[in-house]
Parts: sequence; structure tokens; C-alpha cells
Amino acid sequence: MKQHWFLAGLLGITSAISLFISPGCANIVPPQGGPRDTIPPVLLKVMPGDSSTRFTSKKIDFYFDEYIDVQDPQTQLLLSPLPTTNPTIDARLRDLSVRLKDSLLPNTTYTIDFGSSIKDFTEGNIAKGIRYVFSTGNYIDSLEINGKVILAESGKTDSTLIAMLHTDATDSAVYKKKPVYIARLDKEGRFSFKNLPAQTFYLYALKDESGMRRYTDKKQFFAFAPAAVSALQQKDSITLYAYVADPTAGNTFSIGAPETATKKTDTDKRLKYQTSIQNNQQDILLPFQFQFENGIKQLDTSGIGLYKDSSYTPVDSFQLVLDTSRRQLTLATAWEEGQSYHLILTKGAAEDSVGKQWVKTDTLSFTTKKKTDYGKLKIRLRGLDMSQQPVLQFVQSERVVKSIRLTGPLYEEALFYPGEYQLRILVDRNENGRWDTGSFFGDRRQPEQVIPLEKRVTVKPNWLNEYELETGIR
Repeated sequence: MKQHWFLAGLLGITSAISLFISPGCANIVPPQGGPRDTIPPVLLKVMPGDSSTRFTSKKIDFYFDEYIDVQDPQTQLLLSPLPTTNPTIDARLRDLSVRLKDSLLPNTTYTIDFGSSIKDFTEGNIAKGIRYVFSTGNYIDSLEINGKVILAESGKTDSTLIAMLHTDATDSAVYKKKPVYIARLDKEGRFSFKNLPAQTFYLYALKDESGMRRYTDKKQFFAFAPAAVSALQQKDSITLYAYVADPTAGNTFSIGAPETATKKTDTDKRLKYQTSIQNNQQDILLPFQFQFENGIKQLDTSGIGLYKDSSYTPVDSFQLVLDTSRRQLTLATAWEEGQSYHLILTKGAAEDSVGKQWVKTDTLSFTTKKKTDYGKLKIRLRGLDMSQQPVLQFVQSERVVKSIRLTGPLYEEALFYPGEYQLRILVDRNENGRWDTGSFFGDRRQPEQVIPLEKRVTVKPNWLNEYELETGIR
């Protein structure tokens, strides 16, 4: 009986296989893979164990649950306190080893932060938050300093900056020495120093593209806390305001050798410039402007004439002003709306610092906008603190295109140029109407604050555009 049941079963299986592979009966579909792996590597064990005390080892081994790939460890891995020589990283299959090159300080808590360096081998899922703590003393330090870094001029954040703690109080430490502790910023600009000892620190933030951990160039974003920070007493979050220093201001640190690149010989003797005209139209709210490539050495204002309409009627009431850089020439007049204008530039009326000039008489023709091309704007600002000397900034493409000193919570403009604007409030401490950068060396002056408003405004032409916005500064 058992043989009959076995033969019958075998015949059934054979028939099923025959049906499956018979031509014309079905398509053979290759087996599909499983769902995509989205789980990052999991740390299973560390030797010596995390939070070890009386630590004396020169090697730390990490064991994961799958094959790993380690990318850019020299940049991503942070060992604090900062060593003179960076540790080396060796990754094989599921294991990772960190070899310490420096002698460890006595009675000191160390942390190793791997950043985004550890990924799984197949899908590149990042193992975030892997952090190892050990102490060469009898206990693990547990104090913290937390804060946030804001770009002072825009009110935005930049997660590529780093926060730094120094123990040296002298100003020169930021460009002569590396910090003792480093912390990364998250996407909201926040940083956190953990496992700190009960010491006093000097807190800075820096754009560190060179990896030197030092403030060596005026073009770097830089921020500093106004006073020393005690890890034992600090409870509140600290806000730092990063700025790029005024390149014309003096300082005491080297910014590298001057550029020695040679310029190509330019045989073109024509005076090169750009104008403020857009789409052959002049904004009736603004002056006409020339922007020259080089500073103007000689200018004969009588050689510049302004005329209107097709009859070239002279415009007598206009003013020409050359700015202090001698590269910007402004022509101001009371523009008539929807009018055609002609600007005649006489040969030789202007010459720049390298001898270029108007080599022939030329005419620039344009028309002015009409009042219907503009919109009426009315903005009511809630929670505005007038003691902060607020200035309302209108921003397009990260450039401030208009600044208005506010005299109250209501701002109105009968003619406003159409477009979409981001709004910011400048806390104008010195009341000069513009944002002023900070200065660390010498006077330790913080930059002025700029607070971005969350909601954008859109100004439509020939329309009453009304908004009510919360400023967030009280």
C-alpha cells in the first residue's frame, strides 16, 4: 500500500511539472527579490565595553550584524578631547577597529562619534548616532553644553559649520590652536557637547572647509559666545550668531599669502559698464545706475545728457553722483510714468583707472514703467518691539532689495515693485539702516541680528496686497 501511495504521488508531481513547462501553457517568471533593505547596520558588541572606566587599551573593536562600509572616516569620526594624531580605522566585513595613536590624558572622559561614516555594504543605509564613551579615570563625566548657531545676516542655519570648545582664553587661540572639543551641527543648527568635565570653556563656531579646526581666513563663517561658559553652571541653550568678517577691517591673524595671479593684457579700450535697466524699462521708484568694471578716474558730467519723448526734449532736473568706490554712477530724477527717455553719452566724457573711455558718442534709449505696473502693499506686523530699532527687509534670491525703517506696526506703500519676497526684521542696534557684521579681535562686537519671517508676501501689480504677519520679536 505504501508503494502504491508513493507511485501515485510521484506521478502527480510529474504531471504538475509537465503542465508547468509545456509550451504555450504559461510564461516562466524569474523569482522576484525581497523588499529593499532599509535597515542600517546594528552594533552588536564593543570591546572594551561602552562607558568603560580605567581605560588603558590602544584598540577598540566594534562588531555589527551585517557587512559594513566605512566612508570618509578621517573627516566623519570625531575623537574628543581632540588628539594630536587622529586614530586609524580598519573595517573588515562585519567588524571595525579603532586604533588610538596618542597617549591618553589621565582622569579624562573621551568620546568617539562616527558621524555618517558607517553604512551597510549593499544599500548604503547609514548607521546614525553611533557614539562610544570611555574614561581613563574612575568615572564618566556627565556635564553638557548645548546650543544653536544662526547665520546672523540671514537668520538661517548651516549644518556644515562646527561648534568648538577651547580652554585657552586668549583671542589668538582660535587661529593658533586646535580646540579641545568639537561638535557637529544638525540641520536646525543645534549642537551638543556631552560628557564634559566641570571646567570653564570658550565657545566658538566655524565653517571649517580646510579641516584645520582653526579660524584662519576672513571668508570663513565664525561665531563666538560673548562670555566664558561653565559646564557646571550652564543650563540654558546658547545661541551663537555666525558672520563673515569685514575684509577691510584689521585683525591679528594671518590669512595666507596674497594672490599673485597675472592678469591677461586687455587691448579693448572701450569703457565697460552695466546699467540698472531691465527689459528696456526703468523703475520709476529708483534712480538709473551705471556699474563700471574699474574705478572712474575722470568724469565730465556735462557730457551726459538726458532727454525724453521722440522730440528729445531735454530733462534739466537730474543729478549725477559718483560713489566713493568710483565704480557706481547714479542718475536721479523725477521719472514720468510710461515715458520714453534717451541718455546720450558723449565721447570721452568718462575714463577709468586703466585708460578705458567712451570711444564714441552713444545713446541709451528706454521707457519708464507705468503706475499700474506696481502694486499697493499694506503689511501689519504683530508683536513688533520698537525698542529694537527694527528695519523691514525685502529679500529676493538671498539679496536684500529693499530696506525700510519701521516707525510702527503698520507699513504701507502706494507703489511697490511686483514679485515674491521673503521678509526679515533687522535689529538695527546702531540705527544706520543696514546689517553690520561682527568683529572678534579687539572689541569682540557681535553681529547684528536678522530674524526671518516665516510667511512670504507676493505683490501683484495694480492690486491692493494686504498681509498681517507675526514678527516673533517682543
